[in-house]
Amino acid sequence: MIWARALRWLTGLAGCLAVSGCVGLPGSPNAPRTTPRPTPAPAQSGASKAAQRSELSRELMAYYAKITSEMEARGQLRTDVAPRDAPFGQRQLVDDFVHVALYDEYTPSGGGFVARQTVSRLRRWQAPVAMQVEFGASIPMADRASGRAEVSAYASQLARASGHRVEIVNHGSNFHVLFLNEDERRAIGPRLRQLVPGIDEASVEAITDLPLSTYCVAFAFSEGNSAVYAQAVAIIRGEHPAALRTSCIHEELAQGLGLANDYPRARPSIFNDDEEFSLLTHHDEMLLKMLYDPRLRPGMAEAEARPIIETIAAEMMAANS
Repeated sequence: MIWARALRWLTGLAGCLAVSGCVGLPGSPNAPRTTPRPTPAPAQSGASKAAQRSELSRELMAYYAKITSEMEARGQLRTDVAPRDAPFGQRQLVDDFVHVALYDEYTPSGGGFVARQTVSRLRRWQAPVAMQVEFGASIPMADRASGRAEVSAYASQLARASGHRVEIVNHGSNFHVLFLNEDERRAIGPRLRQLVPGIDEASVEAITDLPLSTYCVAFAFSEGNSAVYAQAVAIIRGEHPAALRTSCIHEELAQGLGLANDYPRARPSIFNDDEEFSLLTHHDEMLLKMLYDPRLRPGMAEAEARPIIETIAAEMMAANS
């Protein structure tokens, strides 16, 4: 699920909020309690031992393990990227791109967000995307190693698919990927303000007050009214089992590149609230390639972009036939 909005920073930044996985069971009697607890600061890169996980975080681990098992039993979180049961043609590719790249699913209202499909414009990066991974102090060392490796491999895939430079860095990042357990995420406000100076309180609260039914979240920001992204931050829950963590990584980081909306008819795709697919599909790689095609420009609305999109889609389908 995607929320998109224009944010105003002290420096005049605007942004898009992307939220994924809002298909949980918030009303389940087995849902853990959510009483706020104090938390240590996110771990530094040189840390050699994880802090103790809180009781709440342990409860959430069991909760999300159950949710993941139920999803897999329903046939969700598929890992096939070119499924034979989900063919698509040129017309669908165009339609999917328009709805995923040129529409927003959420709009700001009363200092928060409401679900409302709204027309948007094409947004993407021009500068190289420099991703830096950071972990909460209670994330186990093994999870840090696997999480960092997974993000690194996926960054390379995103770069190949989009044709845009995406890399992992140890400093000087503009795309921050944070793995946090519940207590750490609730207390992440000061760190967010360090990473994204001038970030507005509504954005901070959207992250710190994330409901149980939302599995992960990403923001991408641009300066003023520009449609060019300058900063992004993604939050991945540290309580997730491997399958759900991978799904979050794939969707949030791809959406942070500019495919900001979810579209229920997009298939086979991770840009869809049904959570059928867990990994970036070949269809989705085509969407990324279209997004960064130089014939399209940041700020384009549908009327101007659609003829170009149709040409690009025709070329892609011919090349893949």
